[in-house]
Parts: sequence; C-alpha cells; structure tokens
Amino acid sequence: MADEDTQSDMPTTRMQSWARNSTIYRLGRQMMTEKQLADAISRKARQKFEDISEAQIKALADLAVKFGYEQGGLNDTVYAEISVRSGVRSGRSKRIMAQKLAIKGIDRETAVMALEESDDLVAAINFARKRAFGPFRREEADDKRYNKEMSAFARNGFGFELGRSVLGMSRDEAETVLDERRS
Repeated sequence: MADEDTQSDMPTTRMQSWARNSTIYRLGRQMMTEKQLADAISRKARQKFEDISEAQIKALADLAVKFGYEQGGLNDTVYAEISVRSGVRSGRSKRIMAQKLAIKGIDRETAVMALEESDDLVAAINFARKRAFGPFRREEADDKRYNKEMSAFARNGFGFELGRSVLGMSRDEAETVLDERRS
C-alpha cells in the first residue's frame, strides 16, 4: 500500500514529457521567471491531466523550472535586468518596477541589484516625453494642468521633488540629460 502512495506522487513519463515540451514552448515565446513558469505549468497540468495529485503537480513544476535552467531559457537575474532597462525606457519609476518584479516572483536581492543600475531621473524624463508633460508640452501649462501632471508623476511612483524638477526643465535640458545618461 505504501508503494502505491509513493508511486502516485511521481508524475508519469507522459506527464514529464509534456512538462518539458510545455517548458520549451513557453520559454520560446517569452521570457519568464521561475514563479511564472511554475504557475503556468501547474495551472495547465490541472487542466490537462485528470486525477493528478498536488504532489505530482509540484513535481512537474519543479521539473519544468529545472529543465528551463538546464536549457538556458530561464534566468531570473537576466529577466530582472532586462525588465528594469525596459522600464526606464518606458518611464517607470524604481518603486513601480520593484513592485512589478516582486509580483513576477523575483527575489528581493535580485531586484535590488537590477534596480541599482536604473536612473529615476531618466525614467521621469521618459515618462514626461511619453505623456507630453513639462518640457515636452506643446503649450504653457496653467495651475490645473501643472497639478494634473504632478499627480500623474506621483501615481507612477516618482517623488515630488523629482516631478517638480522634470516639469521645470526646458526641452533642451531634458534632451541633454537623456543624451548624457545614455552613453
């Protein structure tokens, strides 16, 4: 009887093969974190296989993560670095990027290391350019517009001083900062 219980905790060969193929497919389509891959494999295994035990689901998720690392398609550190660089270009603050990395399952140390390289001033200028705020405005702002822009900076995780600084820049100053910090 004990052998049967142990046997049912191990995924079948068919399940293991499916997990490896599913891992290749998922990592071939997009970069994922360990947590995202494990969650996806667990969710799909529940749908695909009838009468699958929680132990088998966990074993399949672990197998997928291990296989992803062996194939070189899974690396949380690289994922965090790429995500942070993309976030700065998109105008996301360090605070917002840290939250997104935590949600994706990136551990705190890895996130902190990736965020060290980011520059909130560049991100804030990119945010202003994207939204046509401050130096990228087409016409002068009245108090109402200025307050709306400051609120948008705050909602997106930028501090008051940083928002005020970016909104007070001229277009040339903003472009100069971007050019200097890109190099």
